[in-house]
Order: sequence, then structure tokens, then C-alpha cells
Amino acid sequence: MGLGAIGVLLLFFFFILFYIGRSAGKPGRFAFGDKIAIVEIRGMITQSQGIIEEIHQYTEDTGVKAIILRIDSPGGGVGPSQEIHREVVKARAKKKIFTSMGSVAASGGYYIACASDKIVANPGTITGSIGVLMEFTNLEELFKKIGVKGVVLKSGEHKDIGSPFREMTPEDKRIIQMVIDNVHQQFVQAVAEGRKMDRDRVAQIADGRILTGEQAKQLGLVDYIGNLQDAIDLAAKEVAIEGKPNIIYPKRRFSIWDILLKESADALLEVFKEKGVELNYRLSFPSQ
Repeated sequence: MGLGAIGVLLLFFFFILFYIGRSAGKPGRFAFGDKIAIVEIRGMITQSQGIIEEIHQYTEDTGVKAIILRIDSPGGGVGPSQEIHREVVKARAKKKIFTSMGSVAASGGYYIACASDKIVANPGTITGSIGVLMEFTNLEELFKKIGVKGVVLKSGEHKDIGSPFREMTPEDKRIIQMVIDNVHQQFVQAVAEGRKMDRDRVAQIADGRILTGEQAKQLGLVDYIGNLQDAIDLAAKEVAIEGKPNIIYPKRRFSIWDILLKESADALLEVFKEKGVELNYRLSFPSQ
């Protein structure tokens, strides 16, 4: 087989892999019948856009009958957590939303979970932590010891609240505490509405404490004890899917596409080497 034919075959192979790679993970692609989509929320919650886009896509996909949020997160930023929470609330108007808790689904992770229709947790899942935290570091004494003096210019009295160059004043602390209390009340309200619980009851346990999945169930913060498969079975039953549902899992960052592409590229280089073709390449900036 000539070098040209080998190149054509490899290009065709790359095209097929590219098409599969682009299609993998898209709602409804390569799956037939009623589907359940899984959206993963892992690690610190620092951004919301990707997760919101996934939820929106699955909500608009008529083949997806239910969405499961697989949460394994200790929490994160208030803004991103609230944005995802809001999208879950909107999605519930069209689809059933379930939450499956992994090893931990606390603080911002629980903020998101409480917006779903049903919550399934492992007995040992760490959850709860309904509260708000802000931390500041005062380096004033350290700066004095090493001879560093901070100069701060500000437009208003409280513009440098939290500055590491000075101690907080009682008024600074009062202002920050008001912000924390307001966000905390938002958290309590979200849990009360999502879980259909009395607000005062939620306030009693919203002191930042962590809970196991079993404890959370006893308090009404979790509906069922079980794993991800139990959540899938529950979702299928709730939306009346007959038989085994098709599960749409999240697209992996490192997929078979990546592995095959690397192996194919290595094979192509070997072919050229055997044919005596030397490939020289370099990266450079354009000349001015």
C-alpha cells in the first residue's frame, strides 16, 4: 500500500473519531427511548456556566425524562451556587430533578441539592453545613516586624474593609456580619422552600453543623438513603419509564477519543519514519 493511500485511510479514521468525539455527551445522541441524564457537580463550586448549560440542554431535550444531579462537593462561592440553584428551580417546571449525593454534598452543594424534587444520600455522606463563612487575614503585626508599611487610598470610610494592613473596627465587623446574616437568611429560605419545611425548623439546624446522610434524613433534609443507582431507579419509577432507561453520563475530560487520537498520531509518525520521510517543525512568532 502506498504512502498516499495510508494517509487517506488515516485521515478518514481521524474524521470518524472527530465526529464521535464531538457527538459524545450531547443530549439524545446515540441513545434511543426514554433517557435519564446525569449532571456532575464536583469539587469546589467556583463557576456555574458549564453546569447551567448542561441542565438547560437536558431540559430542552424531549427524550430526557429526568435529570440527576450527582453532587460531590464541599461547597464554594455563593454566587455560582445560587445561579445553579436558580437553574434547577426553573428546570423543575419541565422535568423531574433528582439529586444523588456522593461522599460530600455540603454548604453550597446542599444549597443546589435542596432545589431538586428528591434527594438520595449515602448513609455516610457528609452534608448539611447550612451556613455562610467569610474569612479575612490581618497581617499588620507581621508587616511591622519586616518593615513593610501599607498605604491605602480610598473613596469612602469602609472601602478597605478586610484590608490586611489594619485591624477591623467594630463598625467594619458589624457591616460584614450584616452581609453574612442576609446571605444566611437567603440560604435558610431556599432550604425551607425546596424541602417544604417550616422556616423556623430549618433555622434551628442552620448553624453550620455537618450531618451524615442518615442524620439529614431524620431531619427531613434528605428523602432516601441509597447510591447513584438507587437514584436512577427512583427517577425511572417517578417518571414511569418502562424497562431499563438509557443513561446519559457526562462527557469525560479524558475519553477513548483522546487515547485513540494519540495512538493514531504515533502510528502515523511511525509510518512516515519507515518510509524515510523526516518531519521537521517549529513554532515561531511572525517577523515584524
